[in-house]
Amino acid sequence: MTVDALTDVTGLRVGHATRAGDGWLTGTTVVLAPEGGAVAAVDVRGGGPGTKETDALDPRNVVGTVDAVVLTGGSAYGLDAASGVMAWLEERGRGVPVGTDPAHVVPVVPAACVFDLGRGGDFRARPDAATGRAAVEAAAATPAGARVPEGCVGAGTGAAAGRLKGGVGTASTVLASGITVAALVVANAAGSVMDPETGVLYGELFQGRVDYPAAHVHEAARRRLDGYASRNAPPPLNTTLAVVATDADLSRAQAQKLAGTAHDGIARAVRPVHLLHDGDTVFALATRARPLDAHPLALNAVLAAGADLVTRAIVRAVRAAEPVDGPGGAWPSYGELYGG
Repeated sequence: MTVDALTDVTGLRVGHATRAGDGWLTGTTVVLAPEGGAVAAVDVRGGGPGTKETDALDPRNVVGTVDAVVLTGGSAYGLDAASGVMAWLEERGRGVPVGTDPAHVVPVVPAACVFDLGRGGDFRARPDAATGRAAVEAAAATPAGARVPEGCVGAGTGAAAGRLKGGVGTASTVLASGITVAALVVANAAGSVMDPETGVLYGELFQGRVDYPAAHVHEAARRRLDGYASRNAPPPLNTTLAVVATDADLSRAQAQKLAGTAHDGIARAVRPVHLLHDGDTVFALATRARPLDAHPLALNAVLAAGADLVTRAIVRAVRAAEPVDGPGGAWPSYGELYGG
């Protein structure tokens, strides 16, 4: 049975650490790879990224697999969360062996951050190594194939998607070949996820027939958005992060292609995208449990699904988000403005 989440890729687990209240509105999300790691790649297209260990994922470099991926709030400060994840993995002997002692390992934990500083009211309230450890411990404690909490959790706790509240979303599919493809996103975009003329989420335009909000509902929503926006500073440094995963046996170069084409999924759901003040970053993971047919169309099916699922995960993130109205700003949720 599938749960329409990243955890439908067998072996992957997801854990959130969430901090909200008393000046906090941030958190960390960890994607924990199975024992032995997963083939990984990354594609960074935003002009203002905050990342760690992404150069190691270049197919020309030595790192073959990763042990976990960290998505975190706190801007560049929050990248410290990866240190807590590395410490947890080291304690379990997971990582690249670097000596004759089995305990001498270096875990490979790439990370990327979103900008949410001060959104809870305290600029200095941001994730650290302890937050990362809490998130990886939550991932490890989660049963295989478990549902993944969405909305204002983990790295999506303080996310804002344009003028709306953002968050975490996830989605999956099983291809005709039996291969599973899935995505998890943190929607925190500087661009808009919603058509300002109709109120429809851009990402839903690619998912079939759309029910447009009634004109009076949309007009009321626009007035409320204007009221909220007057209380918020412009979002200067926002980012959409994604992890796209599959159980297909991909090479590192093929995983790199998957990370690149998955950015199309962001571009369908966010306008404009990949701006100078975005840090848009997509990681790709392949657990290699299922063979990939040598025919080029087999890989194309995985690539197309990855982009589609990123779009759907962004829609789910925005629809699952809850409104925030506090000392650090006010962001309405899409559901609050337009209902289901």
